[in-house]
Amino acid sequence: MVGSKKTKRSIVIRYILTTLLLLVLISPFIYLILHSFADWDQVDRKLIPTSFSLRSWKWLFGGSETTAAAPWLSAFFHSLIVSTVSTAFMLLFGVMTAYALAKLNFRGKKFINRFITFQMFFPVIILLIPQFLMITKGGLLDSFAGMIIPTVINMLAIFMYSNFFRAIPDSLIEAAKLDGANDLTILFRIILPMTSSLTTVIFLFIFTDRWTNLLWDMIVTKSDGTVTLNVLISQMFGPYQSYPGPMYAASVLLTVPLILLFLAFSKKFSESVQDVLK
Repeated sequence: MVGSKKTKRSIVIRYILTTLLLLVLISPFIYLILHSFADWDQVDRKLIPTSFSLRSWKWLFGGSETTAAAPWLSAFFHSLIVSTVSTAFMLLFGVMTAYALAKLNFRGKKFINRFITFQMFFPVIILLIPQFLMITKGGLLDSFAGMIIPTVINMLAIFMYSNFFRAIPDSLIEAAKLDGANDLTILFRIILPMTSSLTTVIFLFIFTDRWTNLLWDMIVTKSDGTVTLNVLISQMFGPYQSYPGPMYAASVLLTVPLILLFLAFSKKFSESVQDVLK
């Protein structure tokens, strides 16, 4: 009886702590959503608004008498295009580079492996000026290519895929080569299907990172034809700081795709993380 009471008490305490932690984690998102629908006289003035309206959302897409509407929908699709294409290239180059480093023999292999490990801890901001000069001289400023090309090599993807490929027995690859398969066939038809769990984890991490990337997009984009959602939101903080409601609405627009993406892959993501950590 005493043992069962202690067990029930520990379960109750565990649920209470988990609930409190969950509330702490989701409270910023709840605040964001509530204040995007709140009346403007209550935005940031009350923790929980008591009156609501669609004024912030109407202003976001329709503008006002003195302010023209910003291209939010086009910026949303620009972000979607850039993030999707960048993520696809990061996964492709990550898989191919990792396979070469893990299973092929060539000169400089150890140096490249060490360089990749070092690069993961290298401040990315130091590379902004060289990348900007290369993009400018290449005529890619204010273009989707200028936003995508510098991000196609992802060190995290290469590092995680390399560790996974090293655990695959060389005998499997040698058997496939005896059957006449080349390295590309082995990679994409034999090894890649084995990485579905790892690919799910990497995809969610790098897509989220690219979707929320602000600094590089601010440097490259110069017009409405290429502006992304992050850049458009950042431009609101100066002129419209006194009217934060539309900024909250725009932030919700930025956050919703990530929430939907996680909900769609939540079960697969949890299983994949467990498989990766094994």
